[in-house]
Amino acid sequence: MHEIIIRKSEYTYPSLRQSIFEIMDSLGGEQIHRKSRVVIKPNLLAPASPDRAIVTHPLIVKAVVEYVLDRGAAPQISDSSAVGSFDRVLRESGIKEALSGFKVEYKEFKESSLVDVGEPFKKIEIATDALNADVLINLPKLKTHMQMVLTLGVKNLFGCIVGMKKPEWHFRTGVNREMFAQLLVKIYRALNPSITLIDGVLAMEGQGPGKRGEPRHLGVLLGSQNAAALDMTVCRMLGISPDTVLTNKFAVEQGLMTDDIIVNGELPRITDFKLPEVTPLVFGPQKFHGVLRRHLVQRPECDNSLCKLCGECWEYCPAKAITRSGKKIHFDYDKCIRCYCCIEVCPHGALSARESLAGKLTRKMLKL
Repeated sequence: MHEIIIRKSEYTYPSLRQSIFEIMDSLGGEQIHRKSRVVIKPNLLAPASPDRAIVTHPLIVKAVVEYVLDRGAAPQISDSSAVGSFDRVLRESGIKEALSGFKVEYKEFKESSLVDVGEPFKKIEIATDALNADVLINLPKLKTHMQMVLTLGVKNLFGCIVGMKKPEWHFRTGVNREMFAQLLVKIYRALNPSITLIDGVLAMEGQGPGKRGEPRHLGVLLGSQNAAALDMTVCRMLGISPDTVLTNKFAVEQGLMTDDIIVNGELPRITDFKLPEVTPLVFGPQKFHGVLRRHLVQRPECDNSLCKLCGECWEYCPAKAITRSGKKIHFDYDKCIRCYCCIEVCPHGALSARESLAGKLTRKMLKL
């Protein structure tokens, strides 16, 4: 049985703190004590202010830090950001300001340890600090994700893959979204966070999880000891099938959760949440796949009026499918694996995913 705790909330600190303390108490906060090594893992994707809904809100982090301190433990805030320095993300997100005066350690994930997660990946490198924590507190942001539809509790732990190992894994799993979802579940299983608390007060819809997404007020906190059950509950809240988020499917297959979920609190019903359109990466006869990938399937495109040629996209691209061509960037759509990391890391919101009219008509005719 998996308990999901849901509380309506806003970013008003006294009431937010009370809600989070109640949730933490209900989810086994007593396991935190003076000798506990407590690692708090927010979503710190990129430097961004809280109103952009890109990172976990600083007041959520503050309340959890205060809870850990009240239990007598020393909190450590860690992540491996995709864009910008760790310190810059902490500053621009407002986390450092919010925690001014608190005794807390900020430590970027840099060292990894090999963990055997089983087939088909075998041994993978995961952040040592996350693996060695007595208590790992997982603080995802409720956001859309161009590749995985939503990035929630399970997906947030991909930040425990250090630095440029993340795009390497995108490249290794390639165009196979199911393979990437399996990897995420394997990472979650290896880390097994003690508590997952999703920041859904100000969520993100549209073409998330970066600056192309759109903030959307939902006013809700969701917590559980089981991140996969929590993710499934978010899907139900948004009125979509849980299998829409592939990590849910593989979490069930691997025995990490069941449908036996108990909801403590009122689950909102949101029917108009804008999800990204996740289209097939290939379709039709194999001999036409090259033409389809170049001209018909959904692909990243650049708004040249917004692009600053900063280089973040081509440096991060796992497939090395982006190059600079004069005053523009160029995509090699034969190489592009449609992971949409470029959209995720673009600091200017210049990249988006587009599907041509011809592609839409072709899929309609093929009933895809």
